[in-house]
Amino acid sequence: MNAPVGKLSSVEQFLGKPRPMLIGDEWVAAQSGKTFPVYNPATGEVIAQVAEGDKADVDLAVAAARKAFEKWGRSNPGKRARLMWKLADLIEQHAEEFAQLETLDNGKPITESRMIDVMGAAAYFRYFAGWCDKLDGITSRVSSPDVHAYTLREPVGVCAQIVPWNFPLLMASWKLAPCLATGNVSILKPAEETPLTALRLGELFLEAGFPAGVVQVIPGYGHTAGAALSGHPDVDKVAFTGSTEVGKLIVQAASGNLKKVSLELGGKSPNIVFADADMSKAITGSANAIFFNCGQVCVAGSRLYAERKVFDQVVEGMADFAKKIRVGSGMDPQTQMGPLVSSTQFDRVTGMIKSGLDEGAEILTGGKRIGDQGYFVEPTIIVNTKPNMRVVREEIFGPVVVASPVDDIEEIARIANDTPYGLAASVWTQDLTKAHKMASALKAGTVWINTHGMIEPHLPFGGYKQSGWGREGGKESLDLYTQVKAVFAAL
Repeated sequence: MNAPVGKLSSVEQFLGKPRPMLIGDEWVAAQSGKTFPVYNPATGEVIAQVAEGDKADVDLAVAAARKAFEKWGRSNPGKRARLMWKLADLIEQHAEEFAQLETLDNGKPITESRMIDVMGAAAYFRYFAGWCDKLDGITSRVSSPDVHAYTLREPVGVCAQIVPWNFPLLMASWKLAPCLATGNVSILKPAEETPLTALRLGELFLEAGFPAGVVQVIPGYGHTAGAALSGHPDVDKVAFTGSTEVGKLIVQAASGNLKKVSLELGGKSPNIVFADADMSKAITGSANAIFFNCGQVCVAGSRLYAERKVFDQVVEGMADFAKKIRVGSGMDPQTQMGPLVSSTQFDRVTGMIKSGLDEGAEILTGGKRIGDQGYFVEPTIIVNTKPNMRVVREEIFGPVVVASPVDDIEEIARIANDTPYGLAASVWTQDLTKAHKMASALKAGTVWINTHGMIEPHLPFGGYKQSGWGREGGKESLDLYTQVKAVFAAL
């Protein structure tokens, strides 16, 4: 058995002293002097202390951002691109450091932190660096031959970017990269559960040579720092990834100055297995769809629907898969699934499992806590559910899937769409006609056919219904961070 990964000396040093916040180009304590603890979810132990930002700190950051925008918004696109490429190179140079910080902070397996979170972040900065000099307008003929008309695509301004705890570094890159490429400036607020990689990233922004105030990092709680950013009259846009409930609060807070808002919110994604699917791929893919990242994924395939003739085969195959998953500390390279991120999330997930049992559902496998240290929960499959149960209706955000057989395949899209969410869905079948008809019928921003969870920087990602507003990734995300101006010039 491999030994757990030993912490790098640079990681030890980073964790060894209180981490300040980045305002302008200076690392400063919170105006209040407060700090808050950061925990290792594998042990429940405090691993760091971080400055606790609130309204006073947000005011300073917004003022610095507004000053920085006056130059950055008009800066040479090639310069912006070069800085973003340099940042991506620095992320890769410090890849192991980022991976360890992410695993210690979030709990995910170190192998996933290395290959998905860190490499993915670098890829997003490189992709959007390519857009810096391609933000073109158009010329257009108008009713008068003596008028020249054209459009300009311009940056929005000061952007508050609030990222979640499930993919802290990767989600920061999703927001920062298009924001900076289009000439905007950012005030990044990481989740209070997982602020460490955002703070380390802030150091690299300065090292790469980004001007003061272009990127600032304000750690803190949602109801203080997050609320202050969302409601600030001098913030032009807020971008948020997180729960639908908090997203609605942000919309209300943003209404004061009608700032632009983009939201990537919750999901309860259906995973549909038809009887003609390649069962080996469908079973393995469906299991990974829910147990990857301990189920803490907005697109997790948390509702399984399988044709009745193959239902037992599918759920029993997934149960066998679940029982073989190596659950443990993310710093152990053999670990395949880590802990839930926090005691709060642990209580929510275990509480949802209990509610399912109380309402008459049954557990096929899992459902229990693992050990007495950290926030570990067994990979869980719940069967004999009814459509109105909480475990079927609400997002659990843990390694818990609810499974139901389907008799009438003509009704499967209606059943799958019976949710307030519409983030993603997956379909397993070898009939391409059926697959593409289902992709059209499902009300979801992403549909996977014979796979699940694939996301690329150049393709859009976002949700229907209460799963959010706007799209991140690809050219569609440029619309979130630019505004278009029409110009008419009499000749």
